[in-house]
Amino acid sequence: MAITPRPHGLRSDYSAMKMISKPAHPAGFPVLRVLILVTGLALAACAWYAFSHWLHRDSDVTWFPPTSSCNLHAEPCSATLGELGRITLHIMSDGRIDALEILPLEVEVDGVTASQVEVDFIGRDMDLGLHRFALSAGAPGHFQGQGQVGICTQSVMPWRARVILETAEGKVGSWFDFDVIRS
Repeated sequence: MAITPRPHGLRSDYSAMKMISKPAHPAGFPVLRVLILVTGLALAACAWYAFSHWLHRDSDVTWFPPTSSCNLHAEPCSATLGELGRITLHIMSDGRIDALEILPLEVEVDGVTASQVEVDFIGRDMDLGLHRFALSAGAPGHFQGQGQVGICTQSVMPWRARVILETAEGKVGSWFDFDVIRS
């Protein structure tokens, strides 16, 4: 019986292994944790963006452009909804619409029966979030409620008030543009 020699440097017992203790946490900047945090924040921002646009979706609304220009700061504004009828939006302010001020809103509907009326305030030049306000039905054809324009980040902020009516034929609406001057 021939004995085969062991490869050079290997022993049959573990006594030759040296136990090296490793620190529980590697020293230095935790790059992996920072990358995980940044990735999580990026995913949250993307989810917020998608959800915000899902809420803003208006593909099911038939839009009718305003028939004339008007000044929501000083007077009610009206728009014709094609052959369906007419809407009038009145923002009751003391001569000027200001950001973050509670605004009494009134919508009058003529020629069409609306089961629900909403008013959206959206930024014309930038995404300023969702500012949607449902109005309550009062007398036939009259809807009332309160709304609020968001904070202004510029000295003059261009806004759009969109009036959306829920009717038996579907959603219809129009819009009115106005500017808010930061005070």
